[in-house]
Amino acid sequence: MFTTLKKYRFLLSRLVKRDFIQKYKKTTLGVLWSIMSPLCEFFVLVLVFKNIFGRDTPHYTTYVITGVLCYNFYTNATTQGMESLLSNGAIMNKIKLPTWLFPLSKNLSATLNFLITCVVLTVFMLIDNVAFTWNLLLLPFPVITMFFINFGASLILSSLFIFFKDTLYFYHIFNRLLYYCCAIFYTVERFPEAARGLLKINPVYDFIVYFRTIVIDGAVPSLDLHLWLCGYAAVMMLIGVIVYNCNKNRFIFYL
Repeated sequence: MFTTLKKYRFLLSRLVKRDFIQKYKKTTLGVLWSIMSPLCEFFVLVLVFKNIFGRDTPHYTTYVITGVLCYNFYTNATTQGMESLLSNGAIMNKIKLPTWLFPLSKNLSATLNFLITCVVLTVFMLIDNVAFTWNLLLLPFPVITMFFINFGASLILSSLFIFFKDTLYFYHIFNRLLYYCCAIFYTVERFPEAARGLLKINPVYDFIVYFRTIVIDGAVPSLDLHLWLCGYAAVMMLIGVIVYNCNKNRFIFYL
């Protein structure tokens, strides 16, 4: 895979650029929508839930915006990755190339978009008087592990989507359920220990907790959290590669 990636690095860079530009093509605000969209969601959540959950939660605005940005990173990357093979069917029918480049380009584009939205997080940290510590240098670790989780999930979803178009609708339902299992606008301290344990098996929740531990608490996350994220990335990539390799030779017949 690394040899192939080196061979097609120019094509990959062009695909990433195309995906990023295409997302905001024909819109007036363009790339600003990558910031405006999570901001609108954030303001709604704070307006509705601040008096319910925000009273006992330090830096609640930063708490919510962190959850929104991290959750959107996962959903944007995997949803775009799921549609990547089918949307590039015309290219795949004409040119012989590694088809996994398409979900990879979508995930790289989504990661770039996430890094841009982190500017919003920085602004809210300043407004919310959150301290900037040296622990912020650890933030590339969860982003990298989440990238591999997203890429592995995209390989699985894009393979399924070619054969079963209903995958898109089922995945939207799954993401809505996942939204309420990530503690985006509420805290888990009031939950019983068993319920907290169930949340911890959610990689998106762990990703959000890692970010909040560094950004809000100014602390280094536990070793267990590091291992969980690495384990999720490895398992998701393994399953994604297996599912993709088992089906890649049949893609052409369904495009």
